[in-house]
Amino acid sequence: MTISMAGLPAFLLYFCVGFALIAGFAAVYMRLTAHDEVALIRGGNLSAAIAFGGNLIGFSVPLEKAIEQAASIPDLVIWAVIAMVIQFGAYGFARIVIPDLSRKIEEDRIPSAAMLAVIAILSGTLAAASMTE
Repeated sequence: MTISMAGLPAFLLYFCVGFALIAGFAAVYMRLTAHDEVALIRGGNLSAAIAFGGNLIGFSVPLEKAIEQAASIPDLVIWAVIAMVIQFGAYGFARIVIPDLSRKIEEDRIPSAAMLAVIAILSGTLAAASMTE
């Protein structure tokens, strides 16, 4: 059995770009919310962790599909931006469906955070499934 490292440079490039896109998504998402996810999570707020984690998963699923299908880094970035827009739209929808969402997360109301996470993950999986070659 031989092990080829020929694909290592491409792997590292796509991995690093993917990581940067997730960090970028997280930074923008945290700016959009009225609550401070990092402070709440550090303070032991499970709702903030559930909501934030669900949104990260909701973005990373279509990002993974985009990495799998991307013909180039610019192609990947375009699809990642589309996935971001979908996630931000899902967050907006969740704010309509769950009145006072940020306050409820700050108060550590798990059902509201869980519903936000479900909306984010459903949006992400639907976006990933919609990406065709």
